[in-house]
Amino acid sequence: MIAVDAAKTAAIIFVAVILQVSIFSNVIVLHGHPQLLLVTVIAIALLRGAVYGAIVGFGAGLLADTGVFGMLGFTSLLLTLAGYWTGRYGETTGRDRAHAPLLSVAVVTVLYEFGALMLHFVLGEHAPAREVLLDALLPTVVLNLLLTVPVYALVRRVLRQPESVDRAQEVTLLG
Repeated sequence: MIAVDAAKTAAIIFVAVILQVSIFSNVIVLHGHPQLLLVTVIAIALLRGAVYGAIVGFGAGLLADTGVFGMLGFTSLLLTLAGYWTGRYGETTGRDRAHAPLLSVAVVTVLYEFGALMLHFVLGEHAPAREVLLDALLPTVVLNLLLTVPVYALVRRVLRQPESVDRAQEVTLLG
């Protein structure tokens, strides 16, 4: 059961990395870039939890970094943090709420962009804050929100829990 879930997750991430690297990296709408890989990691983390989200984020980031011959570990660090904190939000707040995927994607996209900007600055690379924060941030958030509904629905359908798994029952105190 766990191996099947891991295989499904690996397939989803592999397809998301291929689409991000080959198609979505070249799409620019009003200075914004849609981030399919980030939205996919967020969807998986919401459904499976913090540790699973961190592991998936690390693997997805490593695969993306090697796919574009980028700085190894840059995307891995950002997606690991995104997966962990989104999974933590899903564990503590209730992943079945309708607004959870949209809220998670909006907040994590902003934090992802700030984190990438700070990481570029720390590494001494060119990091145009005005372009990232003023020109591209809002369109990127909107594009990611447009991707959220179909991606979350697909991931939820593929990674759904089997009916035989019993959820924790509400406890009624006597007395």
